[in-house]
Amino acid sequence: MARLSADTPFVHDGATLVATTCGRFVEIGQGSRIANAEIGDYSYCDRYADIANATIGKFANIASFTRIGATDHPLDTAACHHFLYRSADYWDDAANDPDFFAARAARRAYVGHDTWIGHGAMIKPEVTLGDGAVVASGAIVTKDVAPYTIVAGTPAVKLRDRQPPAIAERLIALAWWDWSHDRLRETLADFRSLRVEAFLEKYGG
Repeated sequence: MARLSADTPFVHDGATLVATTCGRFVEIGQGSRIANAEIGDYSYCDRYADIANATIGKFANIASFTRIGATDHPLDTAACHHFLYRSADYWDDAANDPDFFAARAARRAYVGHDTWIGHGAMIKPEVTLGDGAVVASGAIVTKDVAPYTIVAGTPAVKLRDRQPPAIAERLIALAWWDWSHDRLRETLADFRSLRVEAFLEKYGG
């Protein structure tokens, strides 16, 4: 029997999900912390991923110890400590700052379809990873990444194209990530064996 299900995400021990929706065949790794996020069909994160205020596309591959939507502290006030906005933790007569949390939640990170984020990488708020993008292990991504581009470093910069732009455009037009589960199974052998150009020729991309 298949381990993953269309109905219920596979959540490993110690993982927590708050205000998060998961698509079909999703897996959440041990100890991961997911908050205010949308996780698309077939996407998974490995152990101890920290994802907040993010929209994750389909078929995203998220390695262990990654952080997506890493939250910021205020820099234009006299202090940057969280007593400013988590005030109720410190004083009985002080409330937390709802405006701060609303602004933080609105600064979403977007991760496209068929992406790969390497071990220990960080994706900052309001950054978009295009479909097919790859982020190297340990990279810190502070700016948008074009589709089918490989980036690395701190801050991350382009290493090379994952696919040539013309092929990338055809893959995006094909949008195989929207195919049904049955169609994915029917074409599995071709996904495994055909180079991308041959796959596109066969399936009309």
